[in-house]
Formats: sequence, C-alpha cells, structure tokens
Amino acid sequence: MPQNEASVVEKSGVPWLIIIAGCLIALLTFGPRSAMGFFQLPMLAEKGWDRSTFGMAMALQNLFWGAGQPFFGAIADKYGTWRVLLLSALFYSSGLVMMAWATSPGILYLGGGVLVGLGIAAGSFGVILSAFARNVSAASRTFVFGIGTAAGSAGMFVFAPISQGLIDRFGWSDALVYLGLAMLIVPVLAVPLRGNSSSGRTKEAQYKQSIGQALKEALAHKSYLLLTTGFFVCGFQVAFITAHFPAYLGDIGIDATYAVLALALIGFFNIIGSLASGVISQRYSKPKFLAFLYVGRSILVTAFLLLPQTGTSVIVFAILMGLMWLSTVPPTNSLVAIMFGTRYLGMLGGIVFFSHQIGSFLGVWLGGYLYDHFGSYDPVWWLGVALGIFAAIVHWPIEETAAARPALQPAE
Repeated sequence: MPQNEASVVEKSGVPWLIIIAGCLIALLTFGPRSAMGFFQLPMLAEKGWDRSTFGMAMALQNLFWGAGQPFFGAIADKYGTWRVLLLSALFYSSGLVMMAWATSPGILYLGGGVLVGLGIAAGSFGVILSAFARNVSAASRTFVFGIGTAAGSAGMFVFAPISQGLIDRFGWSDALVYLGLAMLIVPVLAVPLRGNSSSGRTKEAQYKQSIGQALKEALAHKSYLLLTTGFFVCGFQVAFITAHFPAYLGDIGIDATYAVLALALIGFFNIIGSLASGVISQRYSKPKFLAFLYVGRSILVTAFLLLPQTGTSVIVFAILMGLMWLSTVPPTNSLVAIMFGTRYLGMLGGIVFFSHQIGSFLGVWLGGYLYDHFGSYDPVWWLGVALGIFAAIVHWPIEETAAARPALQPAE
C-alpha cells in the first residue's frame, strides 16, 4: 500500500440503531433553535426591547454554535460522543430557561445566545454525522448524512407548530421552559452513539495524525479553504430567514398563520431535499451540486422579492426554499471526509461549520440592525442574493479528491 493512503477496515450493513438514535437527537437539537423567530415579537412586546436586541441574542447563539463546534467535535473525536451530547443537554436546557426568565438584554444574550449556542454546538450535525461516519462505509456515507440532515429538518417541521402552540397556550416564557426540559432527553437517546474516533465499525487501521498535523494539513488545502469560505453563505441565508421571516411577513401584511405554515413547510420539504441531496451527491459531483444549490437560492429569493407577495407566494417560496435549505450539509460534510478521512471529521467539519455560523451571526444581526435603521429587511435579502452567486463561484473549482499525504507517518 502507498504510504499516503490509510488502510480502512469496514463492516457491511447500516447500523440502524445508531442512525435512528442520532436522527432523534438531531430532531431535538435542531427543533427549538429553528423556532426562535416565533418568540421575537411576543418577547419584545412584553420586555420593551427592540429588534436589534433579539437579533444580537440570536446572532450570538449562531456565533457560539459555530465557535463551539470544532472544540466539541475534537472532544467527541477523543473522549466520545455521549459525553459531548450530555453537555449539549445541560447547556441547551439551562440556556432556554435563562432566556425565558431574562430580565435584561445581558441575561438574554448569555442564556439565549451563549448557552443555547453551545448546546446546539455540542449536539448538532458535526457531532452526530461524525458518529455516523465512523460506523458506515464510504459508499453509504453521503446517503446516511442525508438521513441525519433530514432528521434535523424534521425538527424544524415538528417544532414550528409545537412552539407556536405552546406560546398561544402558556405564553412565550413558559413555552421556552418546556422546550428546555425536553432537551434533557438527549443523553438517554445518545447511549447508542457512545464511542470515539478509534471505535466504530469503520476506522483507520494504519496511519494516524495528531490534532496539530490534521489542522496544518487542512488549513493548507485549497479545496478545504474554498469549501469553508462558501459555507459562510449558507449560514447567512438560512439564519436570516429563520430569525426574521415571521416578522418580515408581518411587516408586509401577511397573516401570522402563514409564518407558522412557511417554517413548517421549509422543515418538511427540507426533509425531502436533504434525502435527495444525499442520493444526488453520492452519484454526481458534490462541488458542482453545491454551486447549483446556491444559484438556485439566489434565483428563488429574487423571484420572491420582485413578484407580488401573497399567502400563496409565501407557500411556494417555503416549499422551494425547503428543498434547498440544508441540502448543502450532506455534500459539504462528505467532501471533508473525502479530503481527510473520518479520524478528525468532528473537528475539521466543525471548522467548516464555524464559517457557516459566522455567516449566521451576520445574517441574524444585520437583519435586526438594518431593519432598525432603514425600516426594511430588503437590504439583507439582496445581500443574500449576491452572496449566493459568490458561493456558487467559490464551490465550482473544489476538487473531490483525498488530500495527498506524502509526509504522513504511521501510528506507533
């Protein structure tokens, strides 16, 4: 065997218990954060804060989600997935409760921003998909990533009506407490995912790297840097819509029930889109597929803004956006695994996702900031269109090949 190749040991079949447990966790951890937009107006009406305040809390949430993911990914790689998912439950639950009882913007920033962000980071796609990757063959990996991403999408579909229903019945504050309690189920579901990067049904058998070697290799890899840069745009686009779309629809005179329906439809059709993405990107060029997805988003937003905006157009927009919503995740994570293998996938995938969350921070924060200054969300919509074209250009030259490793030393 050439020295720049790692020997891989694989067992056939798909470990469905691990996949199902991971999918349920993804549903739970992605659900409440995708429903944050429903809490904005009732919270601000009661507290007397402006939209910049809520926007900053959600921006911090996205930033700490992204900043925490490489670290939690590295911890899971070394010490095991279950321990990290336990931390997820504790951070997430305490953050939602603190957000519910916030008496000042600072407490809102700490609870709904920092703690919830860290909770999502410890329980989100990077950690779950890395656990999947070390238990399935390379031939099945992108498809299984699609299933995991679809489960997160289902969280958006499920928690949109649940969150609005809890708000209507109990008020926004108690609704957040109930969601926080629900997060405590995560460690129980996480038991089948215990283990680290040295365990699993599929693992490297001959060559190893230190964390420092893995980071140095990745940060000098052109395609990895392009992938990381492009994923920034995905975060900008989806976080802006998640946080501000309900308020935007209210501003243009569309009934609030369409906001609930729209986010639920995005979540539902994201399930279909994520599954389809796993299949398509398993068979065709992942970089080209990603480029087409970003162009498609820009075309859709342009049409939505320029055509008459009605309840029907909101539904059509939600369906089509849902198909493209997180369809970027399976090919993006698969490209990282192709480039560098699965040993440090949690960490390296987390770095890519950190770029996504920097975009999310800016999308959410700029949404509130520019609205307060200009009285309109239109500047952020159009910035998202331009960024989509930029992302397509960035993804096109990415090479879907393993990194050359002439200097990689065998493990002792």
